[in-house]
Amino acid sequence: MSEPSVTPTAEEIRAYKARELDDRLALALAVEPDEVTRHLIVFEEQWMQVRCYFARRLDLRPAEVDAFLADDDHVIRLCVAKRQDLSAAQIARCVADRDPNVRHAIARHPELTEAQRAELADDEDEIVRQAVARGPRAMRTRQRPDQAELVR
Repeated sequence: MSEPSVTPTAEEIRAYKARELDDRLALALAVEPDEVTRHLIVFEEQWMQVRCYFARRLDLRPAEVDAFLADDDHVIRLCVAKRQDLSAAQIARCVADRDPNVRHAIARHPELTEAQRAELADDEDEIVRQAVARGPRAMRTRQRPDQAELVR
């Protein structure tokens, strides 16, 4: 499935940024946000809480995951590192992440290669080493009524 490409207008960006936090949170958790809203949250949103909720959506598209993995904030990268639908390149990116919390989150991913497991088993961070030693773990999700399913 190809990913829709949208470019919000300046007016759509202004209107979105004028929304209150509660309204933005509702949009981030909406079951089926429209394409413009998806783009605005991924590329224009400034509220960390909104970005975190959206980054945990089970229905994120590969390009959205890539955008979040490129984020400067480790919390956003952490939100997507727990996903089990990551590509091999996305997994490698998380394994090499500068933040130990992201490496910890990916350490129990079932699709890690033996080389990645060995790298994490030798990580400078004790908690990362402990996580990889515990072995793979299935991804967990949660969903509240009338909201999108989220990775826990």
